[in-house]
Amino acid sequence: MAKKTAHLEALSKISSAITSDLYLEDILKLIINVTAQALGSKLCSLMLLNEKNELAIRATQSVSEPYMKKPPIKLGEGVSGKVALTNKPIAIYNVQEEKDYKYKEIAKKEGIFSLLCVPLSVKGKTIGVINLYTSEPHKFTKSEINVLSSVSAQAALVIENTELIVRTKVIQEELETRKIIEKAKGILMKERSMGEAEVYRLLQKFSMDHRKSMRQVAEAIILNYDIKK
Repeated sequence: MAKKTAHLEALSKISSAITSDLYLEDILKLIINVTAQALGSKLCSLMLLNEKNELAIRATQSVSEPYMKKPPIKLGEGVSGKVALTNKPIAIYNVQEEKDYKYKEIAKKEGIFSLLCVPLSVKGKTIGVINLYTSEPHKFTKSEINVLSSVSAQAALVIENTELIVRTKVIQEELETRKIIEKAKGILMKERSMGEAEVYRLLQKFSMDHRKSMRQVAEAIILNYDIKK
C-alpha cells in the first residue's frame, strides 16, 4: 500500500507540473527527481533524440561527471537505443554483466545494477527514453513498469506540447516580421521613389552596417514615418 501511495503521489506531482507555467527543463528535472524518489532509484535520467537521431541526456538527478558526459547513443544501439527503436520497455537485472549495456565501467564506478528503460512516445512516435537504475540487483515488478510507463507518457506529452508551442511562436514572429519589413519597404519606396529590390538592398545594408536586425531597422523607419505624419 505504501508503494502504491508513493506511486500515485508521484503521478499527481508530475500532472501538476505539466499544467504549471514552469519551463520545460524545470519540468523534466522535476519528473526525474519525483520518479527516482517514488521508485527508490539511485539514478534516473531522461534522454531525447536529437537532430542526428541520437539519444542525449536532457535531465538527470545524477551529479556524476562521467555519467553526465556520456556520449549520445545511436538509435538501436545499447539498451536505451533498442528501447527507442522498438518502442518497448526493457528491464535488465544487472547492467554490469549485460552485453548490450555500453557503459559497464561507469556502472561499476557509480554502483548501479538494475535498469528499467521505457520509451517516451507520442502517437506511436518515439522521442526518447527514461532510464531508472537501482543500487542493488532488482527484479522490476509489473506495477513498477506500469508506473514508469505512465510517467513517460506524461513526460512525452509535455515535451511534444512545449515544442509545438515554440514552433507556433516562431512562425507567428516570422509572419509579424515580414509584415513590418513590407510596411517599411512601402514607406521607403514612396518617399524615395525607389524600386522594391533596391529598397530591400538598402535595408539589408543598413542592417549589416549598424548591426541591427532587419526588423529593428524596419520598426525604426515606421516609427519615424508615424512621427512625421
